[in-house]
Amino acid sequence: MIRPATSDDLKEILAIYNDAIVNTTAVYSYHAQTLEDRTIWFDQKMKDGYPVIVFEVDGHVAGFATFGPFRAWPAYKYSIEHSVYVSNDYQKRGIGRTLLQEIIQLAKNGEYKTLVAGIDAANEKSILLHQSLGFTHSGTLRNAGYKFERWLDLAFYQLDLEGPETPVEG
Repeated sequence: MIRPATSDDLKEILAIYNDAIVNTTAVYSYHAQTLEDRTIWFDQKMKDGYPVIVFEVDGHVAGFATFGPFRAWPAYKYSIEHSVYVSNDYQKRGIGRTLLQEIIQLAKNGEYKTLVAGIDAANEKSILLHQSLGFTHSGTLRNAGYKFERWLDLAFYQLDLEGPETPVEG
């Protein structure tokens, strides 16, 4: 089941995220986070009105997803970047797809215009998932990151949404 995350979910969210940091190129970071780091992240998401959702299986967080600002300048306010992570214990069950579909719906409901995915260019499964849901390739930054003793390319995909009926500046 998908539901809004609570602070009680943060230990399991942290475990999923730290696994991605330590073992994959899904996150271009080197060091695992602390529970305090994730608590600050969660509190900021809640304060800013951005969703954090979890997919729960038998009382455990099997995956989580969120979105937030694409860039900090005001004119980007209708563009958001999302993240979806699934625990290794629950891979290949459609959880990532379900979470991404829910994030897309939340973005539509929030009247955003562009949903951005920054994906390690070697992550073919994530790229195929995004393409299957209508995302299109917007460009690739070559050698954008360095991790596991190699250069990494960061591919950007975007999903164009309806956006607000009457967008405003400011």
